[in-house]
Amino acid sequence: MQRLGALEGITVLDLTRVLAGPFASMMMADMGANVIKIEEAGKGADCRQMGPFKNGESAYYMNLNRNKKGMTLNLKAPKGKQIFKDLVKKADVVLENYRPGTMAKLGLGYDVLKEINPGIIYAAVSGFGQYGPYTKRPGYDIISQAMSGLMSTTGWPGGDPTRSGTAMGDVLGGLSVTIGVLAAIYNRSHTGLGQVVDVALVDSAVASLEIINMIYLVENRLPQRIGNRYESVYPYDSFQAKDDLVIIGAGNDKLFGLFAKHIGKPELVDHPDYAKTRDRVKNHAAVKQFVEEWTKTKTVAEIVDELLAIGVPAAPIYNIAQVAADPHIAGAREMFVDIVHPKAGPIKITGPHIKLSDTKPSIRTPSPALGEHNEEVLSSMLGMTKDEIEALKQEGVL
Repeated sequence: MQRLGALEGITVLDLTRVLAGPFASMMMADMGANVIKIEEAGKGADCRQMGPFKNGESAYYMNLNRNKKGMTLNLKAPKGKQIFKDLVKKADVVLENYRPGTMAKLGLGYDVLKEINPGIIYAAVSGFGQYGPYTKRPGYDIISQAMSGLMSTTGWPGGDPTRSGTAMGDVLGGLSVTIGVLAAIYNRSHTGLGQVVDVALVDSAVASLEIINMIYLVENRLPQRIGNRYESVYPYDSFQAKDDLVIIGAGNDKLFGLFAKHIGKPELVDHPDYAKTRDRVKNHAAVKQFVEEWTKTKTVAEIVDELLAIGVPAAPIYNIAQVAADPHIAGAREMFVDIVHPKAGPIKITGPHIKLSDTKPSIRTPSPALGEHNEEVLSSMLGMTKDEIEALKQEGVL
């Protein structure tokens, strides 16, 4: 029998807002999990008000919340708390990104929820994590990029520290909490018990810096902003072509040898200044000079075609319009998918980036309207009647 997805049968109560948490639950929903997005009654998630908009609907929200069921719940109301606890009894995962301590103040922290359902996995993604001296600080993506060291090494020599072009701290946090949840689900299959998955945006960004951290820890050298160059490999950079910048990634000695021979400089393969990766990194300025002596005589397209033909990684630098029109990325890999939203109408959104051969992640339903599935969730999971649900609406619980 065809399964809805690899995570079919897993129910996630999603209390998250903005990007990191919704990105995580989006991936789980794409992979078949039953994700119930719980929003503030009468108001909804903050990102419903974030652009761009189509027919008054936030594309930010639509992209991150496809495949989810939407319900509203007042977690400050006693009846709202009880409904949430009743849902926890039937759920596998609670996902939240409040400031640490908020759920405990509501009487809905992990210590309470695990008594209701010992198997519940409580996943929390926050700026600085659930413990430590900074735990109570608010944290957004730009804070994680600033305090992880990422901004200090992003940009051009002599320029200011620079935030990456997208919210990488949030995305890394979302990926990390998803991995943590899946690990906890697997562990539960052996123990029967859930646990807390604690992910900090700052930690996630620090982990992503890999070689940048090691340069300081091993050499006691403070990594600087070096543009598009890579600290550990060269030539691995952007280079000036006749018409634009082009990317060349000769990531090892073999690839450099192929490149050197192709540009008519086979003597560089055994030259003591360029023979090994560490030599080329040390002499990167000289390497860039002779690379650009060649690239400046050709167009980006010519360089890419020639280097790919001999097995050397090379690429143009795309803008988003080029990405969205690319036959491999947008076409074969389906990284942009057409859907129809009840209010926004036809719209193209970002497709699932994880490809599974037998349980293909997919976009099955558009993002929910505020409280769209209140009746469906409460009747199917808790056995409530229409009259009971309507009474809760009138009381401001839903």
